Amino acid sequence: MTFVSKEKVFSRKWFISYFLITLGALIMAAGFVFFIAPNKIVPGGVYGIGIVLHHLVGIPIGLTGLAFNIPLTIIGVRILGPRFGVKTIVGFVLASVFIDGLTWLWGDMPLVPDDMLLSGIFGGVLVGFGLGLIFKSRATSGGTSIVAMIMAKYMRIPVGQALMIADSVIVLVGLVAFGDWTIPLYSWIVIFITGKVVDGVLEGVSYEKTLFIVSDKFKEIGTKIMKDLNRGGTYLEGKGMYNNADKKIIFVNVTRREVAMLQDFIHQIDPDAFVTVIDATEILGKGFRSLHDKVND
Repeated sequence: MTFVSKEKVFSRKWFISYFLITLGALIMAAGFVFFIAPNKIVPGGVYGIGIVLHHLVGIPIGLTGLAFNIPLTIIGVRILGPRFGVKTIVGFVLASVFIDGLTWLWGDMPLVPDDMLLSGIFGGVLVGFGLGLIFKSRATSGGTSIVAMIMAKYMRIPVGQALMIADSVIVLVGLVAFGDWTIPLYSWIVIFITGKVVDGVLEGVSYEKTLFIVSDKFKEIGTKIMKDLNRGGTYLEGKGMYNNADKKIIFVNVTRREVAMLQDFIHQIDPDAFVTVIDATEILGKGFRSLHDKVND
């Protein structure tokens, strides 16, 4: 079974995908060159190994990344199947070229001298944003993500957990290489920020909320939701734990602005209603962003 996303060559979607890969690789490279690498922060991945080797023996970071990514991709294809298409190869090649190119132009001086925390924060944001754009094009970052997938297959652990283990080992390599306990601490901050920014790029900033409403006056509340907010919802069957009575639970998604309006409606109809409001990471469907737009983005 193939996991490779394909677009028709020279189609609009093809151009958008490769534009995102190029822009993402450039932004990610800027994060490494201007903030992370000069401060010897080792945020996991093959470029983390590259940062260690660069400061110890002078090997270019991008070249190290390329030297690891090529065989890892070949091994990944042989073990996991054809999950890594041309876009993934283009992504890590461009990232390596941009990292070494910017290093040649800029040098090894940090953009913000003597402030590792600020460098770590902004470096993590740039690397996460760049990676997010690459992932958005349906490519992968290669490197330790391939190692994590192989570990997950043979060790039967989640891919996310395997990736954390692989990156943490590389962070500890930085500790051993540089002999400074601040290195792994700042590195884990960068890893955390990078992950959050990647999620933000892929999922967007959500302003939607999900509500579960338990009330004996569910019909009146449902009518208000449909007529006043022009929203749909779903009745779920439930049973009270205290008296074992049958309950109707209203499941509805609304915007942040509509939450206050809906809570006011509910208070007017049934002040004793039980309402749970949670953040919705992403809502796809009628009244919100369509699944078709999401898949074809």
